Amino acid sequence: MKALLKQGPLFAALSDAQLDRITRHARRISLQSGESLFEQGEAADRFYLVISGQIKLYRLSPNGNEKVVEIVTPGCTFAEALMFLQRPTYPVGAEALTAAEVISIDARDFTKMLRESTDTCFLLLGDLSQRLRGLLREIDELSLYSATCRVAGYLLEAGPDDANEFELPVAKQILASRLSVKPETFSRILKNLNESGVVTIKNSRVQIHDRERLRETANICATPQERLAASFLYPCPPSHYRSQG
Repeated sequence: MKALLKQGPLFAALSDAQLDRITRHARRISLQSGESLFEQGEAADRFYLVISGQIKLYRLSPNGNEKVVEIVTPGCTFAEALMFLQRPTYPVGAEALTAAEVISIDARDFTKMLRESTDTCFLLLGDLSQRLRGLLREIDELSLYSATCRVAGYLLEAGPDDANEFELPVAKQILASRLSVKPETFSRILKNLNESGVVTIKNSRVQIHDRERLRETANICATPQERLAASFLYPCPPSHYRSQG
């Protein structure tokens, strides 16, 4: 299990003794597609590292509407920030989008280890700071950019190494929720991009024909001043926002 833990940046720099301590309290969990890992509001005494597959983090409104908050992919952890709260509960639900495997880590024991090691504490603070930067960037995108701009921006970043042909990593309905776009609006935007010749999207296969026009579509909603401010505040796009994850 130690080798699996090292897949996560949070654990990669830990000593063998620290990894041994974590593994003593850790559990490997296999999930089938659609299987719940935990539900919103449950007591949160563990956090998780994804080993394989995809985990959907989501919130449910009182009337049952679902908002996808994040799609977590291999090498990424989630729910670790809750260990600093008194009597924490999960603010989201977690469900496997595909067959998946995660490592469940004892949050209380990890907190004790943080008290004993300032280096480990700073590793976690660095990880959480990167996530905060990502959330601030997302707030900017939701407040400054239209749905069309957000979808175009996602397509620009979704392919590995800026590839012009790739598969969407999740179902379109899930992706629409993640981008805070209604499914019917998402479908209309994809259709318009198709008809304009910028991209071809067939089922989950995406082919970008004109990256420059797609980039113009992604950037057209923000003023030059807003784009400049964003470049200073968030110079590095969060890696987990790409399709990993």
